[in-house]
Amino acid sequence: MAADLVLTNAVVYTMDSARPWAASLAVAGGKVVDDVAGPEAEVLDLGGAFVMPGLVDVHNHHAMAGRTELFELSFGADAGFEDILDAVRARTASLGPDEWLTGGAWASTLVAKLSTVAARRALDDAAGGRPVSLSDDSRHNRWVSSRALELAGITAATPDPPGGVVVRDGGEPSGLLLEAAGVLVERVTGGLTAEQHRQASRRAIEILHGFGVTAFQDAGVSTDILGALRSLDLDGELDAWVVSSLLVNDPIFGFDPVGAPLLAVAGEYRTEHHRPDFVKIFLDGVPPTRTAAFLEPYLPDETHGGCFHGATTMPPAQLAEWLLTAARAGFSAKVHCTGDASVRQFLDAVEQVRAAGFADTRFQVAHGQFVHPDDLPRFAALGVAADISPFLWVPGVIPEAIAEVLPAGRASRMQPNRTLLDTGALVAGGSDWPVSESPNAWEGIAGLVTREDPHGRRPGALWPEQAITLAEAIEVFTLGGARACGLDDVTGALTPGRSADFVVLDRNPFRTAAVAETQVVETWFAGRRVFER
Repeated sequence: MAADLVLTNAVVYTMDSARPWAASLAVAGGKVVDDVAGPEAEVLDLGGAFVMPGLVDVHNHHAMAGRTELFELSFGADAGFEDILDAVRARTASLGPDEWLTGGAWASTLVAKLSTVAARRALDDAAGGRPVSLSDDSRHNRWVSSRALELAGITAATPDPPGGVVVRDGGEPSGLLLEAAGVLVERVTGGLTAEQHRQASRRAIEILHGFGVTAFQDAGVSTDILGALRSLDLDGELDAWVVSSLLVNDPIFGFDPVGAPLLAVAGEYRTEHHRPDFVKIFLDGVPPTRTAAFLEPYLPDETHGGCFHGATTMPPAQLAEWLLTAARAGFSAKVHCTGDASVRQFLDAVEQVRAAGFADTRFQVAHGQFVHPDDLPRFAALGVAADISPFLWVPGVIPEAIAEVLPAGRASRMQPNRTLLDTGALVAGGSDWPVSESPNAWEGIAGLVTREDPHGRRPGALWPEQAITLAEAIEVFTLGGARACGLDDVTGALTPGRSADFVVLDRNPFRTAAVAETQVVETWFAGRRVFER
């Protein structure tokens, strides 16, 4: 087939180990081809610009990010307590007298500050008595107003729900809700319309295109999100490869249905560019609120003493049975593990699934920032991919919050990416956007290489011995991600037969000291330009 589009005078980094570099790229019918231009081909002289495959974000919550962008209050994780109150005060000035205000994301380092009734009353005052629910930077926890507590039916007599904590101050709910306790409020905030869900997904994908992302895995979807993706694709508006993760359990979102009823209907939402191929299990929470499960204890505090390890959300036998159930139904699995005990429990369960004969089922440890040294070689041995997200391998707010609850020697040994690669593990890059404020993979790539804050806002390096090379980091966010989520048959490299998904950059990242400043000039999906700066 003769090419209908040819890029010439380019520096093309193909991610093809047999032919990593080229000076041109030919496209026919939306796919990369070897052939020369046909008589009607469009020929683009790129003037020596750098071209590479479109980026693959193996872990984000695109619909949540789009919703935040379009419909919610947004403030950065660097916002202090008074800054948040000012933002609430400004936003509620335009709301009705009892209209909800939702948004985020406040820094994990504010947990102690927000654990008081005084803080809740300050929020009430800023919101004029309106119902408010604000998520933290992990999106696992919520800070809510008195009116929100009232509407959710949360009082001093309300017991902690399974998997959650209503943080109390003198016996009274403080307004801070950890993990599943936040679902009690989420269920009464009111949802989006079907058209708003479409708008949220569409807007998120527009933003992703601006950062060169042409394929992604959403790490936890509802039927509303699945419906939006199906609708967009059937209307020819889904310009990305999307893999969805179907929630087995839901300690934070409040989606319904989850588990077996959701898996039963997943096939109804499959389209050309959308693959609902994974299940998602939350096996623990997050370290800053001591809800991650560790082999060794947290630092002592007034509530837990010095022997508290955290706990997983389900016992080992239940986890193994869920993974087997999913594998029998043809689903792969992404499992959220932020402590080393949850990682070990997941690897043990995968070992049982492999022994049962499921050799091809894909498995991902989501986050896995803490892994016991004995378990690192097991990733490659068991065929488990490391979904490294969010950008936690450089100094920042979340590492600072983790350092407040773990001994320094453990808190600093986060994200063993070098060792994972050296032991043969498949490593895939994810943003966890909007947990990360932007899905800009170049910030993550720069951080992987230096283990330093790519913008110099915080000093130092986080376990610099675990730095990887630039070529490895780029593969983590292209072919590595595509392999981990099962899209390597269509994207991740610029080889004949794969989709013509590529980006044109403003610089050659191999020839600049400012990798984090790399910008996407153009993004192409299936041979069509979908973003131009």
